[in-house]
Amino acid sequence: MQSYDVVVIGAGAMGSAAARALAVAGREVLVLEQYELGHDRGGSHGGTRLFRLAIDDEGELLRAARSRELWHELESETGVQMLDLVGGVDHGMPERQVSESAGLLGQHGIEHEVLAPEAAAERCPGMRFDGQVLYQPGSGRALASQALAAIRESAVALGVEFRTGCAATGVRVVGDGVEVETAAGVVRAGQLVVTAGPWTADVLAWVVEVPAISASQEQPRFFAPLDESAQWPVFVHRRAATPAYGVFEEGHGVKVGLHATGPVISLDQRDFAIEPTRDAALIEYVREWFPGVDVSRSEAISCLYDNTTRGDFVIDRRGPISLATGFHGEGFKFVPLVAHYLTSLVTGGDPVPDVFRI
Repeated sequence: MQSYDVVVIGAGAMGSAAARALAVAGREVLVLEQYELGHDRGGSHGGTRLFRLAIDDEGELLRAARSRELWHELESETGVQMLDLVGGVDHGMPERQVSESAGLLGQHGIEHEVLAPEAAAERCPGMRFDGQVLYQPGSGRALASQALAAIRESAVALGVEFRTGCAATGVRVVGDGVEVETAAGVVRAGQLVVTAGPWTADVLAWVVEVPAISASQEQPRFFAPLDESAQWPVFVHRRAATPAYGVFEEGHGVKVGLHATGPVISLDQRDFAIEPTRDAALIEYVREWFPGVDVSRSEAISCLYDNTTRGDFVIDRRGPISLATGFHGEGFKFVPLVAHYLTSLVTGGDPVPDVFRI
């Protein structure tokens, strides 16, 4: 029976970064992945993600700021750019909320401006605004695909073993460690880290009681910009009805999505199909708010959210098993911080915030 200090189940963003961090901490790590690296069945594929600091919850804001520091450390250690801080805008909020958000950013020394809609449109001519706009120059794009490639390459250089096409079919606690069953045999570890997204509850069935996790299939689109040289910030439109978000990605266009509107699906029946009513609502939204894109030239895409009913991330430890899941499509900006938390759970380092506990 092969034995490791730590086995990680799930080689997406969280699992890959956690494996690397554990290797830095001196642990011998095996990562099990049921599909291939970079597969499109979970929530970690794609070229870009939003990285933003305009967050109304103070604790979450501070965690985002800390995560930005950790992203920069990863960039320094790997020599690969992972954040492109092109700026970010939030709009659609009542003036009171803009003032409160700006006050929170100012309280913690985070650079920002409050712009009139006309000034915002002049700075970001591809978009339309109503009401005050909160601009944050320290927000921008997480360059997801190249960041994950660099993290995995660095992890391998540090001794991490990635075993793909190798699903975990059973987990049991044995003595002071764990045994993980796979089609290739049983692997033993002193500790187990599970970062399997919406598969987490299935992986840990009968071993750890995990909050209910559902998977929703979301369907943003890439829209072709009218001006190929235009600069696009990341953006969040905090509409009362359905929040919208987006980011520009080279080679694809301006990605726009309506947040958390996709249907809940069964993981073994994911079809990547575009639901026409929701798709029509997205196209109509873009037609109204984005004069800088060609609505007739667009590409529908599919992504997966792992959701918990309580709305918070789940990061915790039970015995020799640590887990991180339930990121609601908003976890990527926190990847290095989640890796830090998981490493702390394994090694006995800094405590994880109580809000994430099971």
